[in-house]
Amino acid sequence: MAHARTLTAATAVLGAAGALLSLSAATTATATMSPDGRPAGRPGSVHSVPVPTGADPGTRALPARTTGPFSLIGLTWDDPRAKLDGTAQIRTRDARTGMWTTWRTLDTDARVPESGGEPAAGVRAGAEPLWTGASDGVQFRATGGRLPAGLRVELVDPGDPDLPAPTPDTVPETAPAVPADTGLPPVTWRSWWGADESLVKSPPTYTTEVKAVFVHHTAGTNAYDCGQSASLVRGIFLYHVQSQGWNDIGYHFLVDKCGQVFEGRGGGIDQPVKGAHTYGFNTDTASVSVLGNYNTATAEAAARSAVARVAGWKLRLRGHDPAGTVTLTAGANNGYYTTGQKVLLNRISGHRDGYPTECPGANLYSALPEIRLTAQAG
Repeated sequence: MAHARTLTAATAVLGAAGALLSLSAATTATATMSPDGRPAGRPGSVHSVPVPTGADPGTRALPARTTGPFSLIGLTWDDPRAKLDGTAQIRTRDARTGMWTTWRTLDTDARVPESGGEPAAGVRAGAEPLWTGASDGVQFRATGGRLPAGLRVELVDPGDPDLPAPTPDTVPETAPAVPADTGLPPVTWRSWWGADESLVKSPPTYTTEVKAVFVHHTAGTNAYDCGQSASLVRGIFLYHVQSQGWNDIGYHFLVDKCGQVFEGRGGGIDQPVKGAHTYGFNTDTASVSVLGNYNTATAEAAARSAVARVAGWKLRLRGHDPAGTVTLTAGANNGYYTTGQKVLLNRISGHRDGYPTECPGANLYSALPEIRLTAQAG
């Protein structure tokens, strides 16, 4: 980690984030133990399970099987531009009780980062990942008229790394020193939630501006404890980087249902870092993604407030009114807009405003007018 320095009160320590969920299957007498009795200090990992192609091109299945430990699951396929025209479902086995869940449907909106042309080698399309909690078994099925080639079930174990104590003395060099009255809420930095920087293959790309902020949800489930949020963020990072072949986590910020804010993509939260969040509009924009599915749940007041504070801070850095509008130029044919098309958008928009998707869920999307006004008020 870079040499640390003390940060002003605006970005001071969030406080004890709670115990992280540890998922190791083995214990030793000398290991440092997490609160659930599993050893700490274990790195995360991803195990990819290919889904066999059967005689019926409209059906794929993976029989129930025992696996290594995982807590987040996803689905990827070879062609990063291809859509999964159908339904993909999984069920998983609880590692503690041995009970299988009901079938759950994955959100299969494909989303890829722009690369100035064809996607980089190794980049894969994928469903939104689903938090499962500690699991050790999986079964998968998919049906549809056009199922893409190379389907893989991705089993993500976030691990339980040794993390630095979250104090102002461990704030990274890239944290901005800003006055306390700018509205930026406390942030859980990458080093605090356990981003494995060795997996980031190249430096961040910078654009020139931040003209708008897109609000997302991670879909999946709301059935997580906020003490597990760092593990969930770490799992999404591993899924984006190791399963989908991206350079880094796609979102600039992530917010949990309790309002905790997590630093996402590296490069400096006050900088115009290009993300991988809204295909066609990744240039000169930023993103905030709320952990959970807000088609099925109402966004909590703490989460709405955190989104407003982060988005408002990010836009005010560039002198923009968070409740205003802006005209952006589509950078790709994304199924909603065509390359070069001029689009009038709110400064704080939902993912669905720029891309054909249900994200950020009906309930979070309906809260955006309130979020804009809260962001404007600072």
